[in-house]
Amino acid sequence: MKEFYKAMEHLVWVTQLGFSLLFPLVCFLWLAHWLVGSHGWPAWIWLPAILLGLATGAATFQSFAARWLRQSRRDAAHRPSGFDKH
Repeated sequence: MKEFYKAMEHLVWVTQLGFSLLFPLVCFLWLAHWLVGSHGWPAWIWLPAILLGLATGAATFQSFAARWLRQSRRDAAHRPSGFDKH
């Protein structure tokens, strides 16, 4: 049962990562669509919106990866030296 909970925890992490990576891109694309459609801004505004969305997603991924590595190292440090899963 412990493995099931660990698998579910990983699933939650992956789901959260997916939302964190896609949400900024979608928001910037929506903003560009709104600015072009409602206010008549030029179509080149899509390029900065895409770049900002991807850059924000990359920064989110970097932060997530750093936190994941820190947690992995912390878990490995607290594990006894003769630790076994049986």
